[in-house]
Amino acid sequence: MFKKIHNQWFFNIRGDLLSGLVVALALIPEAIAFSIIAGVDPKVGLYASFCIAVIIAFVGGRPGMISAATGAMALLMVTLVKQYGLEYLLAATLLTGVLQILAGFLKLGGLMRFVSKSVVTGFVNALAILIFIAQLPQLTDVTWHVYAITAAGLGIIYLFPLIPKIGKSVPSTLICIIALTGAAVYLGLDVRTVGDMGQLPDTLPIFLWPDVPLTLETLQIILPYSLGLAVVGLLESLMTANILDELTDTKSNRNQECKGQGIANIGAGLLGGMAGCAMIGQSVINIKSGGRGRLSTFCAGFFLLIMVVFLSDWIRHIPMAALVAVMIMVSIGSFSWSSVKEFKKTPLSSNIVMLTTVAVVLSTHNLALGVLAGVLLSALFFVNKIARLMVVKQEMAEAELGYQVIGQVFFASSEKFFESFDFTYAAEKVVIDLTRAHFWDMTAVAALEQVVLKYQRLGADVSVIGMNEASKTVIDKFATHAELKLLLH
Repeated sequence: MFKKIHNQWFFNIRGDLLSGLVVALALIPEAIAFSIIAGVDPKVGLYASFCIAVIIAFVGGRPGMISAATGAMALLMVTLVKQYGLEYLLAATLLTGVLQILAGFLKLGGLMRFVSKSVVTGFVNALAILIFIAQLPQLTDVTWHVYAITAAGLGIIYLFPLIPKIGKSVPSTLICIIALTGAAVYLGLDVRTVGDMGQLPDTLPIFLWPDVPLTLETLQIILPYSLGLAVVGLLESLMTANILDELTDTKSNRNQECKGQGIANIGAGLLGGMAGCAMIGQSVINIKSGGRGRLSTFCAGFFLLIMVVFLSDWIRHIPMAALVAVMIMVSIGSFSWSSVKEFKKTPLSSNIVMLTTVAVVLSTHNLALGVLAGVLLSALFFVNKIARLMVVKQEMAEAELGYQVIGQVFFASSEKFFESFDFTYAAEKVVIDLTRAHFWDMTAVAALEQVVLKYQRLGADVSVIGMNEASKTVIDKFATHAELKLLLH
């Protein structure tokens, strides 16, 4: 027990503390911006980010992953907030948490195995592009000082680690923020700061039960929004967990992550916060800054609260250009450049899936739709490939016609299966060898029935041999003609 706690919490104390500090600084403007998108007070996003990060550190299934208020979730809240107000948003947040916990108990996290590598790559690339695009408003119609600070920040981030001895002892992202804030204040530069993003809260969050009537009508109002929030939140969280698994060469507990996200969202709703999920940008910042354990996630939330409530006079002076530099680093680091380098070597179907995922995410800003489009395309390409691998070999002997079926017979290959038989040859006996074949569904069974019945009408003696037990079970269940069942027994 103690060993497990140590391995998840205290094996990397220094790195987790420093990375948590960096992430907390990066979370502040993001949480404020997402609150504005959702149409609520900035403190709603800030309280949510604090609460979700702290709770997920204890109950999440992926150490080192950062969860907080996100843009993808905020976009789904806009209509609810406009029509019904904040209290209904808090109620929807609680229901979102309940649905996510239920998903964890139903082991829906295992559905991630149906997401192909191409979809994951498209998801990562789309998010990297979205992160970069999100920084452009901070670089539009501004003075040259902003560009200078951003360039200096990128220089610090990429060059500081090259300094012998001290370069890797402190996260370069933290040095970037501290150094550029000090320079901006000392020189009195007129640049946009964190304080310009919105009013920071000056009190700790308090327990709030949503002031909504506990009626069926309320449930009908919030359920559609909660379902959307639950699905998008779990998709983004599980996809981010997959990415961090690859970056750290470790494995996450997907079903526990579903439950953890649900518990964290319930906590956020009870403390006046909006629903959230894992953040790929901040999670990558955490990993790149040396964070690995649950302590880094906890510190990100804890430091965030301390900063916005007790150190707001200092935090508001951080230039947005410094944080833009950090997020540009995240965008560059997150993008799968290998997918571009190896584009010509990768199968066309994989490239189409990847590009479709990117296109849908960028056009809709909806991660769930992008992943769904990618998964559906992957399934179609896979089904088409498997269907094409099914072959029927014909063997002729005196007065006997033999067929050997090789491969998977199902709805996509059943037509090819039927068309492979020659009904023009008047054979006395027809033998269909299914030793190397497998029948999957009622469409395949119907095709086999058509073949058998057509040969029988032509006067041939039909034999079906070599069928495995699983295929026999399918035929017993779906066959409509007793003749086919008799041939198998």
